[in-house]
Amino acid sequence: MTSRSRTTFRTHTCGELRLNHTGNKVKLSGFVHRIRDHGGLLFIDLRDHYGITQCVLQQTDPSFEIAEKLKDESIVTIVGRVVERSSETINTRMDSGRIEVYIDEIDVLSEPERSLPLQINVENEFPEETRLTYRYLDLRCRAIHDNIVLRSNIISFMRQRMIESGFLEIQTPILTSSSPEGARDYLVPSRVHPGKFYALPQAPQQFKQLLMVAGFDRYFQIAPCFRDEDARADRSPGEFYQLDFEMSFASQNDVFAAIEPVLYGVFDAYAKDGYSITNYPFPRITHADAMLHYGTDKPDLRNPLIIEDVTAIFAQSGFAAFAGAISEDGSIVRSINIPDCSNEPRRFFDRANDWAKEIGLPGLGYISMISASEFKGPIAKFLTSYELSEIAKINKMKAGDSVFFVCSRDAEKISSTIRGYLGAALNLIEEQAYRFCWIVDFPMYEYASDLKKIIFSHNPFSMPQGGMEALLSQNPLDIKAFQYDIVCNGIELSSGAIRNHIPEVMYKAFEIAGYEREHVDNKFGAMIKAFKYGAPPHGGCAPGIDRIVMLLSNASNIREVIAFPFNQNAQVLMMNAPAEVSLQQLKELHISVNPRIKA
Repeated sequence: MTSRSRTTFRTHTCGELRLNHTGNKVKLSGFVHRIRDHGGLLFIDLRDHYGITQCVLQQTDPSFEIAEKLKDESIVTIVGRVVERSSETINTRMDSGRIEVYIDEIDVLSEPERSLPLQINVENEFPEETRLTYRYLDLRCRAIHDNIVLRSNIISFMRQRMIESGFLEIQTPILTSSSPEGARDYLVPSRVHPGKFYALPQAPQQFKQLLMVAGFDRYFQIAPCFRDEDARADRSPGEFYQLDFEMSFASQNDVFAAIEPVLYGVFDAYAKDGYSITNYPFPRITHADAMLHYGTDKPDLRNPLIIEDVTAIFAQSGFAAFAGAISEDGSIVRSINIPDCSNEPRRFFDRANDWAKEIGLPGLGYISMISASEFKGPIAKFLTSYELSEIAKINKMKAGDSVFFVCSRDAEKISSTIRGYLGAALNLIEEQAYRFCWIVDFPMYEYASDLKKIIFSHNPFSMPQGGMEALLSQNPLDIKAFQYDIVCNGIELSSGAIRNHIPEVMYKAFEIAGYEREHVDNKFGAMIKAFKYGAPPHGGCAPGIDRIVMLLSNASNIREVIAFPFNQNAQVLMMNAPAEVSLQQLKELHISVNPRIKA
């Protein structure tokens, strides 16, 4: 028993008592998890933050009358003696399952006034609206309670590792100015400056770079970030937290060397039993290779299947369906080799074909390699022996393998979906594994067809590879940036970059994306002005805390690892937020609200 857990209300916690406490008089306080009446014996499972202890009361005991009236989730203090359980009553699923407490006294501290809207002592699923409205009750449930404990432990671990690596924890402002960083801002009206607004930071991006200008060498914080985005399973629509860090006099390799041990360490320390991390140091995959071989810049490396491009082979082939699509609308053809698949029953190939039709494709073509000179499958008869051998060479086929094809203008994206389906259908995905990779060499720019202009493809503050010379001499769509993502099991954990710290290079980079110098000075005035006084080369990244906890807890939704999350509609149901405010408050902020006009 530590001095921190000993209080007026307890000598021990409900997860602490063991055989060595047998015979001791103890005081426990907690929630009545469950009551069981065994005809003359009353069993109370008492629960607190630390665990559950079984407490026993006989019908002849003075406190029996109080105990039999208790409701689930009543909060009580129990005084009693620790007794060893008989061998046949040991509960190996509980840490305290070899002992029980014989009750001498019960003091009721608090009782529910009504029936609870959700049960704590069962594992039934309850509607999310109920869970989030009564989140303080939902958090009593062991699974989600454990997720929040895990989150706290992970944050503590990462904080300690960063401090040990020489990083200083520095807080940056929450109220700042609006800046275009890829998502909508949350705006806060100013009372003392009518008509002007603060913005909640989408990330501490500019502040952490300014800290490098200010001469701090290594910064970090567990940073709150605010983005008005639509919800996803792995994205909160309001706020999220990241391990935000920045380093001076650092290259891309230096950033990787700083954060890889932290991420490996936290996954190694908190991975569930049986899970492994085998690809450390983390492999690096160029953005171009990721898009080609995985169809996404967030590849799940637990799936061993690789995608290849075979457009050139089919463009000149006798398979009219593909050749025509390639010449007429610019379709591309991607292939996926499935090792040792040719012996799968015909129904597997039929199911794959039916699935493809369900997602809007005409079907899935395939060939199977019987030997170096023999192929079968619905497409094989349309291809020459040379074309078949080239497909086999590109896909590294061996006898017994099958290759699936997709032909479409969107084949790059679709092939990623097909790769996922085939990997899952054939049980090829490593279930108990964490597979990391860095995605590097992102394009600096991309063409936005809807806007009919060139835009930044990633972080606008990134240094272009080749610096000013690249901006002046290369096609913008060919320029690579010192930008990178860290991905685990197909989930992006972090984006980062080596920063563009040279004012003239920054002006030129923004000019290519259609921004004049005045716009840069207006939107990023503090940072660009600071750079004009000299700035060291610097860079960093910011792994997402919520997504890390999601992976380590095997949660399917980010709301399972946040204590008080937004729902899918960006509401905090428990607090009734967002909500209307009084006219007086609006008047003080010089704001009037126009009712939404109904159609």
